[in-house]
Amino acid sequence: MKLVVRRIGNSFGVIIPKPALDAWGVGEGDELELTERGIRPAARGGLSQKALDELKRSIALAVIRGFTPREIRAQILANLHRWKSRGVWVPDYDEWQRLAEREDEPALLAAMLGRDERAVRLRQSMPFVGLLSQEEVRKLHEEAAG
Repeated sequence: MKLVVRRIGNSFGVIIPKPALDAWGVGEGDELELTERGIRPAARGGLSQKALDELKRSIALAVIRGFTPREIRAQILANLHRWKSRGVWVPDYDEWQRLAEREDEPALLAAMLGRDERAVRLRQSMPFVGLLSQEEVRKLHEEAAG
């Protein structure tokens, strides 16, 4: 994902796309860290990779509990269309797009909830963001942090 440096008053800044902020579980007022490797969410008690994977799975489960597969596929396709038009694309989005277009409910659920390497990889770039409220996502993050 490319970020553009823009003038903001007498300073410079970048605008981070909402899908990235949603995937990180951060919003207005939250802190980000700038390191030599990039911009990332501020450390939150140091979730292990396994705990982070489980958090993303719990977000996917909440989406599945609250929305029909048709609604989920529609959100995936709408987000992917919007992100592609803005030049925000990662290789896993191609796979998500195929899943959403095929209308194969078991395959979609396996990608969203599976514990295999493929499902874990796909959940790193969840295009079904925006279905849950920011408050619901924040609550899931707090539960994961203990």
